[in-house]
Amino acid sequence: MLTAELVKQAALECGADIVGIGAMERFEGAPLQNDPRYIFPEAQTIIGLGFRIHRGLLRGIEEGTFFAAYPSMGYANINDVYAPIVLRELGDLLEDNGYEAVLYQNTAIRMGCGVGEPVREGYPRPDVFLHFRIAAYVCGMGEIGWSKVVLTPRFGPRQRFAFIITDAPLDPDPMMEPGTLCDRCMLCVSQCPGGAISADASVKCTVAGMDLEWGELDEQRCAAVYQVGTREYSPFLPEHVAEYIDTLMSQEKGVARSEMLSYAGSGAFSFCKNQVPYSAKAWESYHHPSAVCGSRGCMRACMIHLEERGAIENTFENRFRIRKPWKLD
Repeated sequence: MLTAELVKQAALECGADIVGIGAMERFEGAPLQNDPRYIFPEAQTIIGLGFRIHRGLLRGIEEGTFFAAYPSMGYANINDVYAPIVLRELGDLLEDNGYEAVLYQNTAIRMGCGVGEPVREGYPRPDVFLHFRIAAYVCGMGEIGWSKVVLTPRFGPRQRFAFIITDAPLDPDPMMEPGTLCDRCMLCVSQCPGGAISADASVKCTVAGMDLEWGELDEQRCAAVYQVGTREYSPFLPEHVAEYIDTLMSQEKGVARSEMLSYAGSGAFSFCKNQVPYSAKAWESYHHPSAVCGSRGCMRACMIHLEERGAIENTFENRFRIRKPWKLD
């Protein structure tokens, strides 16, 4: 008989670092385009898999001397190489026991979300987008911090996720009480080079009876600055792109910047991706952003704070921040 314990043990043996199981009914009330139950209406369970981002992959960015490790090994390798293998092997186990397995990797939405026409009345447009952070919470793997990044008891913010939707009836894990890890220190806000996380405005939602809240994110600033950085936090910016980022940072959301901040066409994301040689080569090499920002606020500042508090299980002999953080004039 297939049990939650057997599935979890198999997932760990296949290479996942964290495993959590959630009930599909916890998605009740999700927006139509984000409701994974439409992907597999008979599904009973969602299995969450977490893969650590090695702390050492952030070391070169912390020192300002090696930026390629994090986006290549801590981003592309997990999403496109390692996680899919684990998904496949765990999917084999489910199928060998007579259950379907919808394997959902982090980059499954590259072809677009909600871009097609509904095939049945009342159905969402294909493709349905599984909200990974909500899904990780539903699986009991952690909580969503003020930065909107999932924090887990083992690694804090240092992991990426993949999921399996299945009709296997498995016992779900309890969801984490909000506020267990995130103490609202707001370091993610103050240290984000893009000023993308609000200290005041928030997003609130209820998931399976739990009230969740995180800081409102300026997704457009995040998308551009995360990819190429700012004058202060990127050694790779051509002057014309630096000026573009300056303009982006000086404008608030609204009509005045709506065109330059779109994710497609000639918007900020594509502009930065194409105009910064270092970033263009990242996309050519491993089809992911160059991540020059190195998640300075949402991951590194948060990680340092959680480690100092002794709040996460993955501990190290030496602290991460050894020298004063660098900043360009």
